[in-house]
Amino acid sequence: MDRLREIRAADPELAQRLRRLQKFSGTIRTNVVFLTRACDIRCQGCWYFGHGMEKGVSETTDVDLADAFARQLAGAGVTHALLLGGEPTLVPDRIRAFTRHVRHVTVVTNGLRPLPREADFDEVNLAVSVFGGGPLDDQLRGIRPNGSRFTGLFPQALRNYQGDRRAVFIYALSDDSTEHIEDTVRRIRDNGNQVSFSFYSAYDTDTPITPDSSRREDLLNEALRVRVLYPDAVTSHPYYIRTAVTGRSHWAEFGYDVCATISETHPDHLKRLANGNPVLPEFAAYRPDLRTVQFCCTSGDCRGCRDSQAVHSWLLVSLPHFLESVARLREWVEVAESFYRQYYWSPYHPRHT
Repeated sequence: MDRLREIRAADPELAQRLRRLQKFSGTIRTNVVFLTRACDIRCQGCWYFGHGMEKGVSETTDVDLADAFARQLAGAGVTHALLLGGEPTLVPDRIRAFTRHVRHVTVVTNGLRPLPREADFDEVNLAVSVFGGGPLDDQLRGIRPNGSRFTGLFPQALRNYQGDRRAVFIYALSDDSTEHIEDTVRRIRDNGNQVSFSFYSAYDTDTPITPDSSRREDLLNEALRVRVLYPDAVTSHPYYIRTAVTGRSHWAEFGYDVCATISETHPDHLKRLANGNPVLPEFAAYRPDLRTVQFCCTSGDCRGCRDSQAVHSWLLVSLPHFLESVARLREWVEVAESFYRQYYWSPYHPRHT
């Protein structure tokens, strides 16, 4: 705290930005809810189906029970429900249950069908998936549940969310993406949406993230170049982009021992909670029965996890590692501001500027 006070005194403008961030972030308490086991596609590398997460648990289809669960979360102080699947847009009535009770809602979708633009969904943040970019997206995601292939998933998502400022495309970069990044980001920008980068983990393989790829540096440099080229569209900060692609921050490597988005009440985390690295307070991820607490916000396969929320959360709970200088703290503030910029319900979203 003494070090933080010193840095604040040295840069009053930065101190004001930090206070604003702390005030807003103090109102955000996130829980993840896997709303349904159903999905209308079968992406290669999907950790949900790749790890059989649709099995071994029932799915609550009763809207009244979903309503009661959402009310229960809100009553416990949860202010942000991150709704996953499966594909949540297949069950809009269950999404509506959360918008009635939880202050902020984010829906993660494959983009194949639109979430209606109606009053109940006006403030919903939409995180639309893209894998690889260019022809890679159809190659990796254009697969029906019966195994047959189709094309045009990304163009369909663009049509569904054209001019829809609720939508941010979560663009999972892969080692094969380099030549497609600029065109993919340009199309998203021209469609009236934002884009946030993540890194593709091929969970359908034995090596979710290929180690020491000779193409990784070219990919990183291109992502950083495109970020400069389209600053109005790309929300991701350069520090986050480097961390997501390389798995490294300036003080550690990303993985289970430092990941902040683990369910605190899950019994497997007793040792992790005692290792001194922070976690999100009272964070929980719920399976589709709306009772069972899941290991973490994704699959629990930490070998190749580059989940954008998990990586961002790790950086944001690690403020003490950014107190070595005013420049480092400014970097952390910028990372945090860019993180919240992607959320339609956030005061950092461009609609408020």
